[in-house]
Amino acid sequence: MGRSGSGFTEAGLRGLRDVLTRHVDAGRIPGLVALVSRYGETHVEAIGTTRHDGGVPMRRDTIFRMASTSKPVSIAAAMVLLDECELRLDDLVEPWLPELADRRVLVRPDGPLDDTVPARRPITVRDVLTSTFGLGIDRAALGAPIMNAVFERGLTPDLPEPMPEPDEWMRRLGTLPLMHQPGERWQYHIGSDLLGVLVARVTGRSFEEFLRERLFEPLGMRDTGFHVPADRIDRLPPLYAPDPVTGEFLVWDEAEGGKYGKPPAFQGGGGGLVSTVDDYHAYFRMLLNHGTHGTDRILSRPAVELMTTNRLTPAQRDARNAMASANVHVSYGQGQHGGWGLGMAVRTYRGDYAPVGQFGWDGGTGTTTYADPDNQVVGILLTQVGMSRPDSARLIHDFWTTLYQAID
Repeated sequence: MGRSGSGFTEAGLRGLRDVLTRHVDAGRIPGLVALVSRYGETHVEAIGTTRHDGGVPMRRDTIFRMASTSKPVSIAAAMVLLDECELRLDDLVEPWLPELADRRVLVRPDGPLDDTVPARRPITVRDVLTSTFGLGIDRAALGAPIMNAVFERGLTPDLPEPMPEPDEWMRRLGTLPLMHQPGERWQYHIGSDLLGVLVARVTGRSFEEFLRERLFEPLGMRDTGFHVPADRIDRLPPLYAPDPVTGEFLVWDEAEGGKYGKPPAFQGGGGGLVSTVDDYHAYFRMLLNHGTHGTDRILSRPAVELMTTNRLTPAQRDARNAMASANVHVSYGQGQHGGWGLGMAVRTYRGDYAPVGQFGWDGGTGTTTYADPDNQVVGILLTQVGMSRPDSARLIHDFWTTLYQAID
């Protein structure tokens, strides 16, 4: 005995539940929903409430803001276009994104915006999909003129200035030089938003329409999108960004009348999705199944392999690791796993309990989603506590530590 029949031990699942409960009982995480699955058996925990001062209990169908865990899902839209030869990895992006023609590149990443040289070559589809097109959020360069310009122009989410609609966003992006030569260096986030614009222009439809038709509907991801319809808004908890010093629960985004109550001007592939544990489970299970869902093929096997194996050179990986280790309270061990495929992290060395080959990503709203081909495990943990304090990052770390001990 001692087995739950799911490839997890009963004692291990109890240990997992106990650790999750401990975080909620400590008062720093109002509530959470966690899903673990292995070999077709799925185990879900919904613990706590949707508000720090009570509210309704968390449920399996509670809808969460996925933040950067949007990245591993939005990339699939581009993979569909690669599979169908509507895009090629080494196509130039200029026919669809003319705003990015004739790029200038900063002489020094932290230098003045007018001290530039011409780009050595044009930007390709591959550069965008691998987050190496030359511009991104570089936490090591905060305060540099280029980072200030990115924020001032409303090119990233979560600022008082909402992101403009895609054509205006592209126009503003096109006024800036690149930080690095195309293909040279991995940089976070902006490539994932750019990808959504590229997909929309190639297909002649909105990014969300294409995702819905080719991904969400075939996978049964009914609650995934870029906003929450009015008839479901009661399933969306408020998002908290606790005060970094006092820990007081400050509301970052309310459900009613908040950012996700209406369709956004910009459908952000980098951080704009809302979803549930079951919707995300369907997606990551499809990746573990080499692109199939039941009898449907969503992505080709080689497309999934391309997404979920490391694409970075050793030098590029160094830059990515620097980002993880510089953000130590956010990344703990989870962010420090070496590689990056397309739209997601790929573990290239064993930095904690998870094996090499695990793929997925984490989100600044207190979300984590990974799959592990070796153990055939999917783990998803969703909260509504942003990473202004280490509380949700610690919870995420403990979730993975106990999940890996629960494997039979």
